[in-house]
Amino acid sequence: MAGERSTYSDAFKQEMVELYNSDKPRAELIRAYELTLSVLFSWINKYNSTGSFNIDNNT
Repeated sequence: MAGERSTYSDAFKQEMVELYNSDKPRAELIRAYELTLSVLFSWINKYNSTGSFNIDNNT
């Protein structure tokens, strides 16, 4: 069905961030895992700034 949102586990998000941080080309990640650039960058920014994907994580 068109318009459905995908949900991803924190483990998957962390794997994508680690791949990106290890110089994996973002275009390759987006294509291989059917992500959008905005989703990938939001995960990267959130993880690199907080070390977590949890909204309520204050540590």
